[in-house]
Amino acid sequence: MQVQQLIRAGSTGVLTGALVGYGFIGAQGHVPAYLKRSDVEIVAVADICAARRARVPAALPRARVYETADALLAAEKGHVDFLDIAVPPCDHARLTLKALDLGLHVLCEKPLASSLGGATSMLERAVRARRVVFPCHNYKHAPVVRAISDIIHSGRIGKVRSATLSTFRNTHAKGVTEWNTHWRRQTRFSGGGIAMDHGSHTFYLTFDWMGCRPVAVTAKMLNQEPERWDTEDNASIVLTFPGGRLAQAYLTWTAGVRKVLYSVQGERGAITVDDDELQLAIMRPTDGPDVAQGAVTWDVERRTLGSDWMDASHTRWFNALFDQFLAAVESHDFAGREAQDSLRCVEIITTAYRSSREGCRELPLGAAAQEVSKGLVA
Repeated sequence: MQVQQLIRAGSTGVLTGALVGYGFIGAQGHVPAYLKRSDVEIVAVADICAARRARVPAALPRARVYETADALLAAEKGHVDFLDIAVPPCDHARLTLKALDLGLHVLCEKPLASSLGGATSMLERAVRARRVVFPCHNYKHAPVVRAISDIIHSGRIGKVRSATLSTFRNTHAKGVTEWNTHWRRQTRFSGGGIAMDHGSHTFYLTFDWMGCRPVAVTAKMLNQEPERWDTEDNASIVLTFPGGRLAQAYLTWTAGVRKVLYSVQGERGAITVDDDELQLAIMRPTDGPDVAQGAVTWDVERRTLGSDWMDASHTRWFNALFDQFLAAVESHDFAGREAQDSLRCVEIITTAYRSSREGCRELPLGAAAQEVSKGLVA
């Protein structure tokens, strides 16, 4: 199949897209990034909120606007190449399956789905439909995160032995005021709390840094306001990787600061990150007895890499993500590595909830997702 056949007949090489969900991330994250590109145009938008629909023409004056995703898909069949899904997770699987059946590629916000079954069906349908499903794994495009990956892949710190990833937020991410500001604290929309919302970003980074996927998970979830919300606001999660290696994640919506703190410990050195500040320490053997801290000194490098952590829209990260999506379309990578990583993230999240319910018991990972992956051959 030629690349041109994956793009709408008669296209001039510009992908035409439809956006479902004109909330915060759709309007403030995706659309501004699209507007800076010459290879994509958003020609249709759907949102169930009239006040949000009224905002569309200011940014996208030529876009056709619909009250529901179903109305958009019915009207735009044959007129768009892809659907960008930026609605709460409860609708990700249903909308993806419908779009794939209409011959559209899908770019989907994280988590890929709110259940493992939903995520599985999305990838399997993508292969059958010969259309791309691609998740919005935008954290890996933050400059400081790219720097971590570059250092690890260069071999300077040797094999990674462990990692810690802490995400501090002073509140849950608020939705737009015109619709449901607190939908992330309501399971029927979100599928879960901070583990469902931030877990994917944390877990797919560990896959890259560790060079593999985890084999077990242990988790503890807490909700400090159970009388108000039915989702957790704190999560402590430990992932076990092959070779006895660990990644520890702490996610909170009740912190006194907005911050990310990462550390990656290798055989010959370590990387630590405090928002935009990166420190690389490389061990240098010295002569003398191996006592106390060991017979080593450290060569330390420090860098500041502006990464826009305070900007929740993360618009600057979106262009690199869309480049990946476009490359997947051009290479027929219908349910490729990114999509399979996203499936594994959903598996970890749902298994972590079970671990917490069962007294923080360690639970195995991988069997279900591996079976799915075996069938994802384009």
